[in-house]
Amino acid sequence: MTSHPLQFIGMIGTQNASETRRAPGGAGGVDKSFVAATARAHEYAGFDRVLIGYFSAAPDGFQVAAYAAHQTDRLKFLLAHRPGFVAPTLAARQLASLDQFSDGRLAVHIITGGSDADQARDGDFLGKAERYARTDDYLDVMKKAWTSAGPFDHDGPYYKVRDSFSAVRSIQTPHIPVFFGGSSPEAIAVAGKHADTYALWGETLAQVRETIAAVRAAARPHGRERDIAFSLSLRPILGRTEEEAWARADRILATAKALREDPNFGYRRPPGAPQNAGSQRLLEAAAKGKVVDKRLWTELAALTSAQGNSTSLVGTPEQVAESMLEYWDLGVTTFLIRGFDPLEDALEYGRDLIPLVRQAVARRQSPTLAAE
Repeated sequence: MTSHPLQFIGMIGTQNASETRRAPGGAGGVDKSFVAATARAHEYAGFDRVLIGYFSAAPDGFQVAAYAAHQTDRLKFLLAHRPGFVAPTLAARQLASLDQFSDGRLAVHIITGGSDADQARDGDFLGKAERYARTDDYLDVMKKAWTSAGPFDHDGPYYKVRDSFSAVRSIQTPHIPVFFGGSSPEAIAVAGKHADTYALWGETLAQVRETIAAVRAAARPHGRERDIAFSLSLRPILGRTEEEAWARADRILATAKALREDPNFGYRRPPGAPQNAGSQRLLEAAAKGKVVDKRLWTELAALTSAQGNSTSLVGTPEQVAESMLEYWDLGVTTFLIRGFDPLEDALEYGRDLIPLVRQAVARRQSPTLAAE
């Protein structure tokens, strides 16, 4: 069985904003000082990597990653990327070039796209099943471009290339790590074939156990059942006492509700139920109650129609670490954690939470430490 190390991933955006914090006006959606500060804060706080997200109106993630890499020395990056908008051969060269300039600090997070409306904003009108079939073909080509010793041809259902070759290669071998998101059966089938790390949102313990089993089953025909690592995304809310943490959660919910009622906040309520399976699974968890599995808080997911990473573990750092270890026991080895105050929370996690989880995992892995 492949052993996967414990990793922590944060997130950097281009403005100091969240569900509870209004984005400052001006600057065309990019605050360079904030990007630099949050990247440095995550490096200082002991995160392994930061996610740079993707949606149809966002600044270009390649540029954000390049700028953030220039501001840091060790911090690694997870760049969200949607297949289908550039040729896979070009994307392979873009990613390999960025990996070279960042000294091998890049991973790519393949997001096929779960919203027809958001895809259409960039001119993509394929249905969901076709999008995942295209992603499979896209990754076949991309991996060939990264690894082929010489020119290659490819004849797939969506991409055909002749005599293709990339003169730029990733520093990392065999190629840049591939993270993969998507909870539908189509997504899991593609993840089983291609993912180095499969990323889940903050589901219940039972849901995570079910998803891990499904992804491993999809990987089995490819001989990869134990090769895939698993990442879980959460929004920890910490307090010096449990009561203080829950009071903080209540304030976060009240602020998020107030901002959604403000027409100047820029929030557009999506029509109907979310299309993507990941959001549907979070809403399924929220339907079980405001708190599930002792301290998995679901009210913000319910408020936002689970449009993203929106469930939280709430409690003291010790209590939240204990809950994270329950996911570790299921096979989760990477935790993507971000707060509602992006800069301040990253520093708080680095001071109060990340060391506790690292120490607890080290004790579990070392009989000597466990006996102490």
